[in-house]
Amino acid sequence: MDSVLWISELILQNQPSTFAELTDLVRERARAGDRFLRMDIKPPYPDTPENWEFRLEGAFTSPI
Repeated sequence: MDSVLWISELILQNQPSTFAELTDLVRERARAGDRFLRMDIKPPYPDTPENWEFRLEGAFTSPI
């Protein structure tokens, strides 16, 4: 795995259909060994919460 996980690449490569699916993907990639999370775009889903950065960071830093 790369050491940097870009949200835009994760969305393009996996095509999640909801923010919840994206969160699960972020968690999986953290478990797989990515070391840094870069939030270069806002997730384009209707269920994306206002605090989406904190939610994805939480999923990345607490992958269990």
